[in-house]
Amino acid sequence: MAKKKLSNLSDLGGFVFSTNENFDLNQNETQETLAPKEQYLEALFSNKGRGGKTVTVIKGFEGADEDLKALGKLLKTKCGVGGSTKDGEIIIQGKFRDKVMEILKAEGYNVKRVGG
Repeated sequence: MAKKKLSNLSDLGGFVFSTNENFDLNQNETQETLAPKEQYLEALFSNKGRGGKTVTVIKGFEGADEDLKALGKLLKTKCGVGGSTKDGEIIIQGKFRDKVMEILKAEGYNVKRVGG
């Protein structure tokens, strides 16, 4: 079996080495969630990589993963559809951009429509 070629640091599996005695590994893990009025979100349609099925994608959320999941759950419940939260994005199944934008504005978020 051939050895796998390492092309960047992420191929090492999150290995961290530091000569600094005061280095704290967990210093960047907790990200503070911004207030809704300070958030600038983008709502768009997408069907790339989804077998031709259209989804509504919300991008630009800055904060903790728990808060992102809570917001995703709120949107899925209000729209009555499924979805997921991945890589800092909320994915809602179907064409619900206008409804999602109304819900987010009612919650106090700044939302921008992206695309057609």
